[in-house]
Amino acid sequence: MSINEKLATALNNQVTAELEASVVYLQLSYILDDLSLTGMSSWMKKQSKEEQDHADAFSRHLLDRDYTPQIGDINPPKVDVSTAIEAFEASLAHEQKVTALIRELAILSDSVKDYESRPLIDKFLQEQIEEEATVKEILDRLRMADTGTGLLRLDDELGSR
Repeated sequence: MSINEKLATALNNQVTAELEASVVYLQLSYILDDLSLTGMSSWMKKQSKEEQDHADAFSRHLLDRDYTPQIGDINPPKVDVSTAIEAFEASLAHEQKVTALIRELAILSDSVKDYESRPLIDKFLQEQIEEEATVKEILDRLRMADTGTGLLRLDDELGSR
């Protein structure tokens, strides 16, 4: 089944955005590892892999609709953080960016009457609610823990994900 060209292009752009998010999370994992927060680093690496899985899901949908995905230029923003709180603030900001992109996909899908793409898009809209809520909760807990044993305990907990 073919797909509207405008929607296909937008979904293809989402593939690139998900891969860019993967790179952002990977960079955050390196920074957290350097801060000796290996549990948080592990959590970020798992997020990086999850973003790759998201790119694959959008790619699979395009392939199933007779459109060959083409990965665009990946230009992740410079990640310049020096604390766990800053790392998770960067994570939340990036998740909010992805949420906005997926919301635009839903609007476009409806405008071109491509209802076959909505289950995939709706799945990701729901997932973004969970992603943002999870990162916000971690941020709240980091702010309460601040430094010391509370921070190390949260690091250990996130490493067991």
